[in-house]
Amino acid sequence: GIAAVPAASLLAGTAGAEMLSESDATAKSLAYVADAKKVDAKANPNYKPGQHCANCMQYQGKTGAAAGPCNIFAGKDVAAGGWCKVWVLKPGAKVGCFRAAGFL
Repeated sequence: GIAAVPAASLLAGTAGAEMLSESDATAKSLAYVADAKKVDAKANPNYKPGQHCANCMQYQGKTGAAAGPCNIFAGKDVAAGGWCKVWVLKPGAKVGCFRAAGFL
């Protein structure tokens, strides 16, 4: 019973984290948008269509989830369909349609 309490506390702490706001200072500095289709491609020349949080190696959300934790924005959830300047292709993932990733 005692050993289960810390584990349960850890699991409860990850459920329902606060969503990252585009107006958050760190989000702004990394050009985070909750909808990758709204990325300003001129201001972010590294962005390519098909890149989104769900196929980024920093994203820790479950496959098919609308949002999840990100290593860059500790304690906050990011939209699976979002994007920021730190995006790097997750090993084994492919850049492509958001629908193919199970989100639409």
